[in-house]
Amino acid sequence: MALPKGKISKARKHSRRANWKLEAPTLVECPRCHSKMLAHHVCKTCGYYKGKQVVYIDEEKEGA
Repeated sequence: MALPKGKISKARKHSRRANWKLEAPTLVECPRCHSKMLAHHVCKTCGYYKGKQVVYIDEEKEGA
């Protein structure tokens, strides 16, 4: 079984784990309806992606 060659100090251990942080997702403006959406994803408001309608969204559900 593999064993570590020596003790890893607390500073080295904690500095390795220090970069685990959360980031807010990057939001861009939809070119068609100007609502905020995730980049490279289908717009949840209008259902378009790269100028083509991919998802058909009911307008009745949108208002409710």
